[in-house]
Amino acid sequence: MIDILLVDDSPTSLMLLKAILESDPMLRVVATARDGLEAVECVQRKKPDLIVMDINMPNMDGYEATRRILQIHPIPIIICSGAWGSPEAVQSFKAIEVGAVTALSKPEGPGSPDYASTVAYFVRMVKAMSAVRVVRRVRQSPVGIPREETSNLPQIIQRYRKQVDVVVMGASTGGPPVLNEILSGLHPSPPFPIVVVQHITAGFLAGMVTWLNAEVRLPIHIAQHGQPLQPGCVYFGPDQQHIGVQNNRVILDDRRPPEHGLRPTVANLFHSVAEQYGKRAVGILLTGMGSDGAKELKNMRVNGALTIAQDQKSSLIFGMPGEAIKLGAAQLVMSPGEIIEVLNGLY
Repeated sequence: MIDILLVDDSPTSLMLLKAILESDPMLRVVATARDGLEAVECVQRKKPDLIVMDINMPNMDGYEATRRILQIHPIPIIICSGAWGSPEAVQSFKAIEVGAVTALSKPEGPGSPDYASTVAYFVRMVKAMSAVRVVRRVRQSPVGIPREETSNLPQIIQRYRKQVDVVVMGASTGGPPVLNEILSGLHPSPPFPIVVVQHITAGFLAGMVTWLNAEVRLPIHIAQHGQPLQPGCVYFGPDQQHIGVQNNRVILDDRRPPEHGLRPTVANLFHSVAEQYGKRAVGILLTGMGSDGAKELKNMRVNGALTIAQDQKSSLIFGMPGEAIKLGAAQLVMSPGEIIEVLNGLY
């Protein structure tokens, strides 16, 4: 049984979310709170396994409540909101930055034609997040590089130095704060574009890009079809479109169906880069559930690219990078801080 604390200032939302969660026999709402202050107090009394919390509340919002709760009680916190304008989005991603595990949209009411599918997804994510190990996101000491590669790291960096024409990254659960850390840590004006697929609930991407643009010196865009890739710029694959690259331009495709329920996929991006760039690319697979991009990272390595997987210690969920490591796809296994050092060493 997974014990849940629900935090929302709307009585209607509390009733709906409680009914949705308790429709699954593994989930039990043990308490509700109307704002962040009440949530902080309730956590200490009820000791829930997981918190589902709104972001925009009176007295104390979801960001500040997340920050305070994680100082006293390591617990998975899901930010759950029905409003995703710019202020809510920025606060939500700040909450993720300080330790919330993910952000989800509130399921629509029973009258919605998508009610069954959105409820099923919501319940599935809550159950998955309940098993997440809450970690402090600090720079790691350089212990993540495989032993056989440690002595060769300067040679590896030198081999690719000034030879890289594109860097591609893939991330899922836990990805936004890691991407923020990596992109914020890069020296100014990298001589290559960076293309990213971040699995995220539809509708959240614009808010994440707004948040990152306030945190990161590099210009960050939601990619558009046919857009030329410019050095020093970051491009995110948009909602519900596969993204690839061809002739140094973005290629988007919304005709092909989702793969394993995902669109865009890391797999499509990495596959196109392996074909188009070969050894002139860097592929990086970060924290996340599943295996999206693992086989294609291996293909990039076979084609001569530098390939990196995030290490287990710094990953919120070690699914995607772990699968890549099992396949021998990652030339290096590193913390975000080490990834920054490698990328900065390439120019």
